[in-house]
Amino acid sequence: MQIWHPFTQHGLNEPIIEIKTSENEFLITKTGEKIIDGISSWWVNTLGHKNPVITKTIQKEAEKLHQIIFAGFTHKPALNVAERLSKFLPENFTHIFFSDSGSTSVEVALKMAVGYHYNKGQKRSKIVAMEHSYHGDTFGGMASGARSVFNEPYTKMLFDVERIPYPAPGKEEETIKYYKDLLEKKGGEIGAIILEPLVLGSGGMFFYPPYVIDELYKLSKEYGVIFALDEVMTGFGRTGTMFAFNQTNIMPDIICLSKGLTGGSIPLAATVCTKEIYNAFLSDDKAKMFFHSSSYTANPIACAAACANLEIWQNNDILKDVKRINDFYQTQIERFKNLGCKNVRTLGDIFAYEVNHTGNDYVSNIGVKLYEYFRKNGVLLRPLGNTVYVMPPYCISNESLEKVFNIMETGIKEAL
Repeated sequence: MQIWHPFTQHGLNEPIIEIKTSENEFLITKTGEKIIDGISSWWVNTLGHKNPVITKTIQKEAEKLHQIIFAGFTHKPALNVAERLSKFLPENFTHIFFSDSGSTSVEVALKMAVGYHYNKGQKRSKIVAMEHSYHGDTFGGMASGARSVFNEPYTKMLFDVERIPYPAPGKEEETIKYYKDLLEKKGGEIGAIILEPLVLGSGGMFFYPPYVIDELYKLSKEYGVIFALDEVMTGFGRTGTMFAFNQTNIMPDIICLSKGLTGGSIPLAATVCTKEIYNAFLSDDKAKMFFHSSSYTANPIACAAACANLEIWQNNDILKDVKRINDFYQTQIERFKNLGCKNVRTLGDIFAYEVNHTGNDYVSNIGVKLYEYFRKNGVLLRPLGNTVYVMPPYCISNESLEKVFNIMETGIKEAL
């Protein structure tokens, strides 16, 4: 039996590289080649590969529990995650619901929001999302994400979502006004808005300022719309703060967390909400319970890994490394502008730009060429079409950063 790899066109016969081990920012192949993981293995690995503290915690927990039913039962690792995560979040967040991935955390958030209104006797099931957004590959995530090559075959199966435009530089007020007009027309039908805060990831690493979130939040509260933030990618330091919403003046109703929750070691997700959301499902009527679960909800080993990760965050200044990386990025902006790259931008651990033109085309051939060049020269970067971005683990050395940017420069010169 052959493996069918994700986001891979096997018809192009792209090589599949076997990784034997990993350490810090490196993936090490079975032949011993060291590849710098410039994208944190799809944005999950925050602290570095094979973090020794997390590894030992996983080993220790595996000797106690593997998986138990989480309906009617609990365990210490899950209780500890709730307690430790609360230290990083405003006290308004009172309840945590576990799932398995970023996509499922979004499904949970959407069901929470719509179910909240339903249990209150309100028919408010419309969802608002942003143009170019991406919220996962399950059906709720696809529906709330942008319509694109990612989900085109399934368009007729996806529920309708109201779109607000991406607040491109200079057009922020247009986005805010569009949302205000939408609420004036359909506010009574809208149950929730879900946003990727500050950065639209898979849509092309598009940035937008915090005040836009502030204004959209104010309008949402005025019309009783649940405000949900998808912090799956932006959480745990990626934008320079623990969570992206820490750069705003708001406290959302729901946040979705995954990827960096376990430091990138093992799958786990959490949807965290306010007491008001939780109370809408609290009843002596069993029909009002929150009907959602998965077989591996709150896996004890994954929860233990999350506890170890959160303890590392609590005892160390992890954001100091994010700032070190961003300081390096600042020295590279003019360099890549001079290469002809467009819209060179940086935020926290993210550095991004476009080659050839300012738009984004996910299936652009130049992205394939650049990926091959980077890989052959010991760097893992996966351009989003013609958008090239860097998002490494925070432990990456300055030497490795230099190599990544040198290889990017030579790759761009060759491709152009």
